[in-house]
Amino acid sequence: MKILHTSDWHLGRTLHKVDLHEHQSAFLDWLVDLVEAEQVDVVVIPGDVYDRAVAAVTSVTLLDDALARLAGTGATVVLTSGNHDSPERLGFGRGLMKPGIHLLTDVPGIEHPVSVEDQHGEVLFFGLPYLEPDRARTELVAEGEAPLARSHEAVTRAALDRVRQRAAARPGARTVVLAHTFVTGGDASDSERDLSVGGVDSVPAGVLGGIDYLALGHLHGCQDLTGAVGAPAWYSGSPLAFSFSEKNHRKSVLLVELGAPAADGGRAEVEVRRIRTPVPRPLTELRGTLEHILTHAEAHGGDWLKAVVTDPARPAHLQEQLREAFPHLLLTEYAPEGRDAREGTPVVRREQNPLEVMDEFLAHVTGAAPTPAEHDVLDRAYTAVRRQREAS
Repeated sequence: MKILHTSDWHLGRTLHKVDLHEHQSAFLDWLVDLVEAEQVDVVVIPGDVYDRAVAAVTSVTLLDDALARLAGTGATVVLTSGNHDSPERLGFGRGLMKPGIHLLTDVPGIEHPVSVEDQHGEVLFFGLPYLEPDRARTELVAEGEAPLARSHEAVTRAALDRVRQRAAARPGARTVVLAHTFVTGGDASDSERDLSVGGVDSVPAGVLGGIDYLALGHLHGCQDLTGAVGAPAWYSGSPLAFSFSEKNHRKSVLLVELGAPAADGGRAEVEVRRIRTPVPRPLTELRGTLEHILTHAEAHGGDWLKAVVTDPARPAHLQEQLREAFPHLLLTEYAPEGRDAREGTPVVRREQNPLEVMDEFLAHVTGAAPTPAEHDVLDRAYTAVRRQREAS
């Protein structure tokens, strides 16, 4: 069976105020073509389809169109909710979805896997939506029982116990689990929302074993956790970058080939192939003096850029010079070398002349004393404000 694993689309997200809708739409066009070309049997999407609980109309329309086209390829689609999605809103209308589209967004759905047949028999797709511990700790126990411990580990363990019980009742069936969680040992970036509860944000890898394939969502870098989990377990990562901490990611989707059940009752053979997603433009971070950064304009002029400028004194017209050389500049940081980053703003003394205070602040910000022209601008501005106050 061919399974396409993709996650963390975050429809509606921006990148430093750049609207990514056009690029997300291009990715979904590419994805539908890939599913058709590879004759994929099942597409699994473990959460964070939307970036916000209340998604924009454009994002809802984009998802609706993508699901309809994926269904049109003949593939089965299994989708769960993540910590960014609203499970209620994402799951609304699931009973009316096209045949082959399955939205597993609530706790009861854990016990109702999607069954797909291939030449080797049955494959059960279990969906674990993001399990918020404060809520899931009561939903995952029988009425009258004490709530589970308030932790990601406790609720995930309980959910997987249900999965294993259901799977045991279907001898010979292979199991694929979609789970939106942070597994210990995974490599995070700064664009994922913190999941910490009681200071702990992850689930120990050992909790997740005993599955033929574990399709993980939440972390934005594509990574293999098979060694830690003890069973085939991958994060597909996000198809696009959402912060400069992801500049070195190789954005991918995963094509998973699930083999026949093992004769001894063990796990089926699994082969995983990474397929790179189309990236609209690279993310590049350049650090150094303004003069040094500008020498890279020819090589990186088309990139989304973060510039960290280290000149001891802030260069004049810094943004204008950078923007002219790098039209897709997204972020500029001024980090002058030789100056203490912890240095505070100048202390204002009651007896100081206001113009002197402004001169000191400008020197603090730029790393150089004001030029005569700059001092004259401050003097004229201060004089105009003082006259206006006196007149009123």
